[in-house]
Amino acid sequence: MGLARGEGLTLAALCIFGAVLFALPLGLLAKVGLTGGGLPSLDPLREALASGSVRRAAWNSLESSALSGLAALVLGTGLALILGLSDVRAKGVAVFALLLPMMIPPQVTAIAWVQALGPSSVVLNTLGLAPPPGSAHPLYTPFGVMLLLSVQHTPLVLLVVLAALRTLPREMTEAARIFGARPFRLLRRVILPLLAPTLAAGFMLAFVSALGNFGILAILGIPARYTTLPVLIWNRLSSFGPGALADVAVISMLLAGVSLVAIALQFAMQRRMRSAVVGPPQPPLRIALGPLRPVAEGVLAVYVAITLLLPLTALTATALVKTYGLPLTAETLTFGNFAEVLLRQGSTLRAFGNSTLVAGGAALVIAGLAILIGHAATRRGGGLPRRFGAGFATVADVSYAIPGLVISIAFILTFIRPLPVVGVSLYNTLGIIFLAYLTAFLSIGLKSVVAAYGQLDPALEDAARVSGARYGMRMRRVFAPLVAPAAASGAILVFLTAYNEVTVSALLWSTGNETIGTAIFNYEDGGYTTLAAAMSCVTVVATMLLMAALDRVGRRLPPGVVPWRA
Repeated sequence: MGLARGEGLTLAALCIFGAVLFALPLGLLAKVGLTGGGLPSLDPLREALASGSVRRAAWNSLESSALSGLAALVLGTGLALILGLSDVRAKGVAVFALLLPMMIPPQVTAIAWVQALGPSSVVLNTLGLAPPPGSAHPLYTPFGVMLLLSVQHTPLVLLVVLAALRTLPREMTEAARIFGARPFRLLRRVILPLLAPTLAAGFMLAFVSALGNFGILAILGIPARYTTLPVLIWNRLSSFGPGALADVAVISMLLAGVSLVAIALQFAMQRRMRSAVVGPPQPPLRIALGPLRPVAEGVLAVYVAITLLLPLTALTATALVKTYGLPLTAETLTFGNFAEVLLRQGSTLRAFGNSTLVAGGAALVIAGLAILIGHAATRRGGGLPRRFGAGFATVADVSYAIPGLVISIAFILTFIRPLPVVGVSLYNTLGIIFLAYLTAFLSIGLKSVVAAYGQLDPALEDAARVSGARYGMRMRRVFAPLVAPAAASGAILVFLTAYNEVTVSALLWSTGNETIGTAIFNYEDGGYTTLAAAMSCVTVVATMLLMAALDRVGRRLPPGVVPWRA
């Protein structure tokens, strides 16, 4: 079956989009990192690896990512098994609370924990439990870096394992229970072996996310003298400016290469451990814990209190005192920090406006692109559209896995010169941040839409064709309305991710084009701790409101599209 004119034009437009925002930037990055004297060569990479600072940063990146990934795997799997297999109460609320740290920007997480546990902690000083003044901060160590990376990425593993538990066949677990298998034996002999590919995917997801994390690695790693590749890239580019592009492009290629190797290993392990005994989503198994249920619920409550309530309480307390380090009393209480960042600081007001503009614009554009790409990727009968859609989705997944700083370097290389014909440069504008967001976060908005297309009756396409509907009308009148809730869900997730991020924009922002993430990081880096805390509190409240909006939209979506609405 040939392509209709409208469908052909759509695919051509998407090809141009993919070439400009995926192939060209990453191709230029590869050209700089893998050429020497104008010819393909590995000499730039060898020269980079000959540097002691690069080798140390590479080792620190691998070490922190691997160890924090393992910790996140253990914690996330344990929490998922409690929530997914037992009869604990208030599961929706628990999952929402456990996933919230993932949606809070990593730089905010780092700031909150630093303020919760240090000698100047407002909470500890108020309670009289603060370490002596001048004591070394317990988080300014490699262990502190890995601890917070584990906390940040445990929800990722939780999400992946919960989704897998919904597809496990109940027949096998019920048969094992009928034959007398107790819960721990059932877990060890049946459930965990079936989850092996998912556990590999969860570890690699946590590993790659930690590898590209910038907020935690910068705020904790720089004082701890524990430099990783993302921080090394940021240090060199911020110290030497655009003239250091060639140097940092080579380091970025090294970082991207490690990420791609991790993804390849994940696919290889999943193929070797693949099991064909999964089915469609079904009611989850509910193992009655009996007298152990209060213990399991207590474990969940304590984990939420430690990883969410404690740092957020410290963050709020710091935002409410006149000077960082004072105890929170009636005399030291002030709302001046909030007034400063919300009413008087022009840079922070611009940051909120800029982040809303570029994150909102990226979310809307990605929602529209996801509807078009998802239709092609799930089209019945294969052919060029389906191969194109599947290929585009794969490229989007790879771009999402590549650390944000690498994408930033690629976009600087691509757009630092004026655009052909128009003669306008996007460098040092919001436009380059907007385009980088499209590349970095398309995968987030695409997944829920592809899942929604997969649940539609394939006969809809044939019925619309028989009725004489051309491609444009089929998309407007049939498919777009049906997948619109999933597209809206994906758009909100994209907005949540882009609104608070710092990894992509850390190297792309400029005066007048600040984002929320860079403004918070700059406040903390400049020593304005109370202002950083106030702005972080506002960001957390905005994130919670947006998650509540996503929860409301999720009531009309299939189970699993919104993570905490199982």
